[in-house]
Amino acid sequence: MSENVDLLIHSAGQLCVVPAHDGGPQRGAALGDLGLIANGAIAARDGRVIAIGQSEDLRARFRAESEIDAGGRCVLPGFVDPHTHLPWVGDRAGEFEQRLAGATYMEIMNAGGGIMSTVRNTRQASVDKLVADNLPRLARMLRHGTTSAEAKTGYGLDTATEIKQLDAIAALAAIQPIELAATFLPAHAVPEEYRGDTEGYVGLIIEEMLPAGAAWMREQGNPMFCDVFCEDGVFDLDQTRRILTAAAALGYRLKVHADEFVGLGGTKLAVELGATSADHLVMTPEADISALGRGDTVAVGLPGTPFGLAHTEYTPAKAILAAGGALALATDLNPGTTWCESMQMVIALACRYMGLTQAQAIAAATLNAAFAIGRGHEVGSLMPGYQADILILDVADYRQVGYRYGTNLVQTVIKRGAVV
Repeated sequence: MSENVDLLIHSAGQLCVVPAHDGGPQRGAALGDLGLIANGAIAARDGRVIAIGQSEDLRARFRAESEIDAGGRCVLPGFVDPHTHLPWVGDRAGEFEQRLAGATYMEIMNAGGGIMSTVRNTRQASVDKLVADNLPRLARMLRHGTTSAEAKTGYGLDTATEIKQLDAIAALAAIQPIELAATFLPAHAVPEEYRGDTEGYVGLIIEEMLPAGAAWMREQGNPMFCDVFCEDGVFDLDQTRRILTAAAALGYRLKVHADEFVGLGGTKLAVELGATSADHLVMTPEADISALGRGDTVAVGLPGTPFGLAHTEYTPAKAILAAGGALALATDLNPGTTWCESMQMVIALACRYMGLTQAQAIAAATLNAAFAIGRGHEVGSLMPGYQADILILDVADYRQVGYRYGTNLVQTVIKRGAVV
């Protein structure tokens, strides 16, 4: 007798399951295990995967309310984007022109541009404006296969605007399909009103902003991350430690922007403090790379950022994997350095500039990316029990992802078992 399910996808030329390893991310040399099933099928009920296997076996076992013939195409888990700077208002196309003329990112930032340019726009915007401007960005992400993502504050740099960004993130999460994991990032830059007084701003973050964010988090009933831009000219290692220690005491999970331009030890600190992820990791010292192999912190590479800045140094993926670390990928979607909504493009960049194979990059953009936002037991894999977030590509072979770029290979996006 057939068992009823809500959705049955069958006749996948390749079903890429992307299994967790020992209940965790794929680490070191194990990265790239796609768990391929030829002529695969997947059954879902109540928004979750309940079975995977050969098409003939699942079609005999299940009767589906909705049945999709994948027609020999490749089927993947939905992409997870674990580092974005949604939501914001405005653009910085003029600054891109300045960089093309020779100005550096830090020169523009020190002259009052960069992050502060977006801060000025975001402070003036209403929650409704933030929602309206960022819905199209999320729609483009969804069309390119992203089904879960992180969203950061950090374009407020005052308590009221940082909380306003959190309100916008919550509103966006409620009205479109992509699940959003919120991150509180008041330590993104030093605002103009605290120029020359970074310590004063750190005090404001610890004494006022973090408690306000924690109160918002309690009201929402969802866990939230706290992040710090640990970088030369922004927040030093001691300031980063103090902010993150205070955040942890208030119940935040931890993340760190580290080693984008200078290796200050932020990655090693992230491992020491048990941070969920350390992100950027371009100029990461060898000792910090070794620490990633010993700890549980996920290293998040953002190849769109050096590409967007026309830099030549990228996250040392091979060294991180050789040390036994867990590596994920993300877009770093933001208006200043890398306005890219496509995880497919990030995979293409990672294959070329970080030395990953297509299989490694796909696992880094799905399962490992889910662990980088604390969701690795829920999304990023198509193992039974996981949420039925599924992509049907318009190609038969997963190796087309990463090989091709500048186009969209996703034909169908399914979120919680429903075509969206």
